[in-house]
Amino acid sequence: MLQARGLFGRNARVCGIRTSWTTIGDGEFFCPGCGGDRNYRHRTGRRRFTLLGMPLLRRGAAGPVVECAACRTRFGPEVLDRPTTARFSAMLKDAVHTVALAVLVSGGTSSRAVRRTAVHTVRAAGLADCTEDQLTSLIEALAADTGRYVADTTPYGAALAIELHEALEPLAPHLAPTGRESIVLQGARIALADGPYTQAEREVLATVGVALRLSEDVTARLLETARTPS
Repeated sequence: MLQARGLFGRNARVCGIRTSWTTIGDGEFFCPGCGGDRNYRHRTGRRRFTLLGMPLLRRGAAGPVVECAACRTRFGPEVLDRPTTARFSAMLKDAVHTVALAVLVSGGTSSRAVRRTAVHTVRAAGLADCTEDQLTSLIEALAADTGRYVADTTPYGAALAIELHEALEPLAPHLAPTGRESIVLQGARIALADGPYTQAEREVLATVGVALRLSEDVTARLLETARTPS
């Protein structure tokens, strides 16, 4: 941008590029600059060549950008792919709850130790009001739902595998490896509460590992690690 010195020694802009922004949407997002959930404005812009502050020639489009309402930092639209803190917490609770149900479905709910371990795991994930009755009632309701949890190509049913993928795959990109491994370990400890893994439990936990983008070797190591008392 060119500048000229005015009569009183101050710099005056002669020419440059100015962007005029238009808001096309808004909402809440996780702001990397602030490090927390903030409101944002989704904006597009038009660049114009200016002379002495007057817009003259168009210089094309700018953006789209996501602008934080708090710190005013602008980011690319991909920043919206990251869930807010509240959304991430809800996804994590749902993931652990789904894994617990899947392990119970594959191994059965007759063991009190298994039921208690599942309840403890789900409560620790943030669902403090979870009870044994709630889990068993939900499993019974799911079993009665036509076409769900019926043995298809796997011992525990293709429908169950779909449930696991739907709950875990959207979460996986936002979890560190240790976080993804922790979910497998939690499911493994539920399965082991009444004795060694059954084949169906191994199948379920293998599916959990795949949905969380863990290799077969890593999942196998985690299942073995869970055998060792902490």
